[in-house]
Amino acid sequence: MQTLKNNKPNILVIGDLMIDHYLWGSCERISPEAPVQVVDIAKETSVLGGAGNVISNLKTLGAHVSVASVIGDDDNGVELVAMLKEIGVDTQNIVVQKERKTSKKSRVIAVSQQILRYDKESKEKITSASVDAIMSALSQAIAEYDIVVLSDYGKGVLTDDLCQRVIKLSNENKVRVLVDPKGSDFSKYKGAYLLTPNKKEAVIATGIEIKDERTLEEALLKLKTDCKLGISLITLSEDGIATYDNELKVFPTVAKEVFDVTGAGDTVIASIAFALCAGKNIQESAKFANLAAGVVVGKIGSATVSIAEIEEYEATLHKSTSDAHIKSFEDIDAIVKRTRANGKKVVFTNGCFDILHVGHVKYLQIAKSFGDILIVGLNSDASVSRLKGPTRPINIAQDRAYLLAALEAVDFVVPFSEDTPLELIKMIRPDVLVKGGDYEGKEVVGTEFAGELKLVDFVDGKSTTKTIQKIQGSSC
Repeated sequence: MQTLKNNKPNILVIGDLMIDHYLWGSCERISPEAPVQVVDIAKETSVLGGAGNVISNLKTLGAHVSVASVIGDDDNGVELVAMLKEIGVDTQNIVVQKERKTSKKSRVIAVSQQILRYDKESKEKITSASVDAIMSALSQAIAEYDIVVLSDYGKGVLTDDLCQRVIKLSNENKVRVLVDPKGSDFSKYKGAYLLTPNKKEAVIATGIEIKDERTLEEALLKLKTDCKLGISLITLSEDGIATYDNELKVFPTVAKEVFDVTGAGDTVIASIAFALCAGKNIQESAKFANLAAGVVVGKIGSATVSIAEIEEYEATLHKSTSDAHIKSFEDIDAIVKRTRANGKKVVFTNGCFDILHVGHVKYLQIAKSFGDILIVGLNSDASVSRLKGPTRPINIAQDRAYLLAALEAVDFVVPFSEDTPLELIKMIRPDVLVKGGDYEGKEVVGTEFAGELKLVDFVDGKSTTKTIQKIQGSSC
């Protein structure tokens, strides 16, 4: 992930901008006027939607983003531009077209369920004058961009003429174009580097019913040939992402919980664009996009994802190296805040874990069962020596941390240098603090900063001290 963390590409997004407006409330009765639910609105929120959600995802990942689009001369247009500027997006290439309505989609959400949506927008194609205005600006700036993303929501911005002129100009300047397509005719995207249709869109565009690996490969190859793509790609929802360069490759999804798929396609194209700019190949980019999508489908509404969230998510899947699970105080503070914001329960325990044995593993497995993520505080070598004597630890902190981090039950390991983890517990404020059963009736450090204390019995006869004694006895 380090290459991606240091990645700051310049990316241009062209497409249909819109505002996703949410009305959040509760529903406890049916209207006496008609058989409809009455929602008591508690709050309203607005986020960037359509191509704007691609932009939001790119910004959250760390890219510098510019946008080219067409909006209406209306209040929604003013609001949309203000939202873009607020997150640091270059908006100078947004064209205002009179008598056009800026897209705004309002959703009513009650008890985390969407019960109604109403739209205000224009769907007709933008004028040739608007197309010329975008191309005039782009011709002067194309060399500044690492990648161009076309985000087509079928609202009229990405006309055949605009798409072909953008692709031609980009190819002449060796800038790759990535397209999230719309409709049944993909010919207007001919010459792009890759498209990101979903399975249904690919079936409609190719006329090939995708029902197995053979037909999937046929559809990918047809898209690649007909649209003269550099890479062919199809997103497969819960089955992941399929690519075709010189051969078919399928990358399975890694989503654990799915609350809302809104905007998942935006996240996929944004994360692929971001990874490609970092020098990743298409296979690495697809894997990264799967992780990013796995995060956003666990959120409600159009959502974004950061590198840190992807890294944390990958850690919970235990598909990363142990190093990715070992965190500093600063790292774990940010992780805990994000975990709580997503309504997850944090569990904390600590120890020396000098010689890892079955007693440790069973103890940690039980500790993890009390919540969603388990954080283990690990005593430094100096603190172990102070607590256990000058002959300890047997294994240095780096080795102990690495072994702990490799356990499926452990999400994160945080080394600390004090004799007790008081400061760490005070910072984390775990929902559940776990200690061994030998603390029954004793004072437990940090209890006042935890939601509750759980005591877990140790496995009889299993301890580091007894292991050392056994080894010493065998050597005599």
